[in-house]
Amino acid sequence: MYQKYAELRDKAKVTDYEVAKQTGVATATLTNWKYGRYNPKFDKLMALAKYFEVPVEYFAANNN
Repeated sequence: MYQKYAELRDKAKVTDYEVAKQTGVATATLTNWKYGRYNPKFDKLMALAKYFEVPVEYFAANNN
């Protein structure tokens, strides 16, 4: 999942901080996803999907 997020973030040319500020998903949460410490909760995925204008299913595709 984090890889999908990172691709969207890089394509949009924004930072984790900017995403966190706009979505309410803490940068620490993003870091924890990156290192596999936690699995994302649905509400957080919804916030990211809305921000990047993709369906929430985008994050589940290919299990990345």
